[in-house]
Amino acid sequence: MLKVIFYTKENCSLCDDANGLLTMLQRDYSFELEERDIYSNDEWLEEYQLLIPYVKINQTTLDCEQINMNTLEQALKDNV
Repeated sequence: MLKVIFYTKENCSLCDDANGLLTMLQRDYSFELEERDIYSNDEWLEEYQLLIPYVKINQTTLDCEQINMNTLEQALKDNV
């Protein structure tokens, strides 16, 4: 099964929006969603602090500037 890794943090409205989009897309696409709180791992915090929400689907990555319904759906289609 396709795995989507979603880097996020608490109290982040952009993260909440991205999570909502991913949840909606799970109705049409089969994937496992793994949420990772960047504050639970120093390496994630350092790497993704300015990029969250950040989504990784295989080799495809989308940062906060790129995430929307179209880009997420295309990334899922490209990695199925």
